[in-house]
Amino acid sequence: MKHIVAKQLKDALAQLPALEAAAAGLEIEATVERTRDPEHGDFASNIAMRLAKPARKSPRDIAADIIATLGDSAAVDKVEIAGPGFMNFYLSPTAFHDELQAVLEAGDQYGRQAPKDGPKILLEYVSANPTGPLHVGHGRGAAYGATLGNLLEAAGYEVHREYYVNDGGRQMDILGASVWLRWLEENGVSVPFPLGGYRGDYIRDIALSIDTDGLTPVAAADIIAGLPENSEENKDTYVDALVARARELHSVDGFDRIRQQSLESIRDEIKDDLAEFGVTFDKWYSEQSLTKNNAIDDAIDVLRERGVLYEKDGATWFPSTDYGDDKDRVVIRDNGVKTYFASDIAYHYEKRERGFDHLIDILGQDHHGYVTRVRAGLEAMGYRGEDLEVKLVQFVALYRGGKKVQMSTRSGEFDTLRQLRAEVGNDAARFYYVMRSNDQPLDFDLEIATSQSNDNPVFYIQYAHARVASVFRQLTEKALEWDQAVGRESAALLVEPQEKALMSSLSRYPEVLELAANNRAPQHLVHYLRDLANDFHTYYNAHGFIVDDADLRNARLYLISAARIVLANGLELLGVSAPEKM
Repeated sequence: MKHIVAKQLKDALAQLPALEAAAAGLEIEATVERTRDPEHGDFASNIAMRLAKPARKSPRDIAADIIATLGDSAAVDKVEIAGPGFMNFYLSPTAFHDELQAVLEAGDQYGRQAPKDGPKILLEYVSANPTGPLHVGHGRGAAYGATLGNLLEAAGYEVHREYYVNDGGRQMDILGASVWLRWLEENGVSVPFPLGGYRGDYIRDIALSIDTDGLTPVAAADIIAGLPENSEENKDTYVDALVARARELHSVDGFDRIRQQSLESIRDEIKDDLAEFGVTFDKWYSEQSLTKNNAIDDAIDVLRERGVLYEKDGATWFPSTDYGDDKDRVVIRDNGVKTYFASDIAYHYEKRERGFDHLIDILGQDHHGYVTRVRAGLEAMGYRGEDLEVKLVQFVALYRGGKKVQMSTRSGEFDTLRQLRAEVGNDAARFYYVMRSNDQPLDFDLEIATSQSNDNPVFYIQYAHARVASVFRQLTEKALEWDQAVGRESAALLVEPQEKALMSSLSRYPEVLELAANNRAPQHLVHYLRDLANDFHTYYNAHGFIVDDADLRNARLYLISAARIVLANGLELLGVSAPEKM
């Protein structure tokens, strides 16, 4: 409803040429905000104070001029000057009744903005290495990314969702070696399992499922001959030596077949896990494809053509310190192997080449050093660094019975996302993951998440929706019908304090969606829905809806129908269901 006040201000300024000139370039809606206290009106504008300096006039005088010029409006009851020059707008009941009608007419589209011309957004999130099942920490990035994508689309942006599959490099080799050794164990061959390997039970499950036709188990003595000690100090050297030995004994193709099947098994498990969590992607982008399609070479060629790279100690370097990084970065090692950084900048260059204007990466907090250097790569290749926006997601601490649960992919000492969902359900998991800002640590309390009480916010919100549905079931049981047209015509009967509070809350929904999308902050929607549910429950406890007075009954049903729509719309954006019964 902010637009009502903004339009009043724009119309008034159009009749005040000096002030209109002073307001050139000023976004009028940005000067308008909801008041915290209804006693001070519904909206306040600081436009008079913003114009004081360019107009060379006192804010209160400017406010008086604007108010004197405001035309009559059915949506505005009065406007008052407060403090140093604030303008407080008191909207009429008609304005709120019109908004109820807008909710009922728009239905599941209420709050959504018309499609924007741009920018075209590529949203990358989760992108966990396919080395093990997703743990509860990955779940936060998944829920945050999926919800942010929904919010951006609701705000009118075109959004492409992408998962970058890190299926190249050393971690995949370690995964392959881990599965290989478990396969050997199943065939009676046992060698010291690498301390740097992946130990979870899922590794053995993969070893039992992969196709090893044509591969013959080899003797333990042939495997360990000449290998370094399997110690904490040598764990990296030992596991790398095992990878080399596997390729030697089974040929490169034989080992790579184990490696590829292993990562595909985990990737498919991740896909299924996320799909069941309501998280899907438009594209699963393989890191291996960067090499197969020469994308890394192409990006490096662009940098060479632009005279950016330099040679040192046999390696090829990117001067990222020129762009604010703490050190320069190697893109090609002295042995000719391209680095992860080379892959990163090639991938982001390729994103822009595909026609995406704005890139949003959602990464774990431990990737904070990643931002500057990848932006540097984009700038060096001719794009704007600010076209890349990185949102870091803080870690999750899972508590069960007051005890913190350890999470580690390699050791297997972790609770998987699937286990969490089985325990608390998809709805609670999706909701709790986005309750707090992504840049704040999250303590996930399983006991609260599974409780059916008002202390559990997701239950409290869903219960509000279910209560509305129960009212309409009761209406049917009483052989009564809701006449929506009569409800609209009788909206003037909605004069109780709880009714006014609920109508005001409902009217805030489009503003909250815009705020949550622009700030990349789903928690704003979470807090709003909790407040809306509270206003509904307060109304429910204070007044009956199926009353004898038909006009009042239809008006109240009109109001709670709008509440049901907004509750359902908001929950859908969060990836949470809106149950009819609880």
